[in-house]
Amino acid sequence: MPTADDVAEAAKRLRGVALHTPLITSPLLDELTGGRVFLKAETLQRTGSFKFRGAYNKLASMPQEQRGGGVVAFSSGNHAQGVAAAAQLLHMPAVIVMPSDAPAPKRERTAALGAEVVLCDRQKDDREAVARALAQERHAVLVPPYDDPMIIAGQGTTGSEIIEDLAAFSLAPNFIVVNASGGGLAAGIALAVKAQHPDVSIYTAEPEKFDDHARSFRSGRRENNETTGGSICDALMSQRPGEITFEINRTLVGNGVSVSDEEVGYAVAFAFRELKLVVEPGGAVGLAALLTGKLDIKGKVAVAILSGGNVDPELFHRLVA
Repeated sequence: MPTADDVAEAAKRLRGVALHTPLITSPLLDELTGGRVFLKAETLQRTGSFKFRGAYNKLASMPQEQRGGGVVAFSSGNHAQGVAAAAQLLHMPAVIVMPSDAPAPKRERTAALGAEVVLCDRQKDDREAVARALAQERHAVLVPPYDDPMIIAGQGTTGSEIIEDLAAFSLAPNFIVVNASGGGLAAGIALAVKAQHPDVSIYTAEPEKFDDHARSFRSGRRENNETTGGSICDALMSQRPGEITFEINRTLVGNGVSVSDEEVGYAVAFAFRELKLVVEPGGAVGLAALLTGKLDIKGKVAVAILSGGNVDPELFHRLVA
């Protein structure tokens, strides 16, 4: 299991490679929520999402003898781009299995970063099985999107930066809201933050039809989602929480909220109009939870992660128009 020390090692590996993204504030957002809100703008990260952190940490930690066959990943887009960019920087071949309905900009950018893109049907095909077969065939290393200690540790550097930047204001967080798909970002942030501030409350934020973390926290076991599509939050449609991530999150997180597509759309529009930021729907779920009062943060210091900005232009236009 990864630890806070692994996150610290990942931070050293990523220094000078990943961006230290800013915490964004808004007087209007504070007024609307009654709290002091900071937004971690991973939309400004390399490849437009936090996923680059975990991907680079995983690939850079691979011994040289494992790198010849390259890497294979499966992703709807953000992990795909993160792995492709990391592989390009480290001069490794990369194959990415992506659903055919993934937003065109994500598919195009993944290919532009030098990766070979293999498309599959989200409804009919098992992306992970396809990726595993390709990895075996090509003697490559499989790079999962979240259920891997090095991936989790890399994502955790998001949390260590939050603590560092809040300390500059002589503040510590009371709440952190993390968008969740497989749970790697939440697990990494929880490891980094709880090591220094054990009393902080961390919540996962998910689309209504994909609230597997919230349901899993209540039942104490990993729950499946009933559907594989149907949300505008294409980045947050995993089938269930990861095994490793859930073992961490059930202990260090343990709480989750969900929001509707309509509420997410409002958050995307709010980020554009009030913050001048482009945020994809899956990256705005935590912000939506705060804007709709799903969490009572009155008088508290709260942080929400804007986890990605790779949105389809036509969808973005509809949401902000």
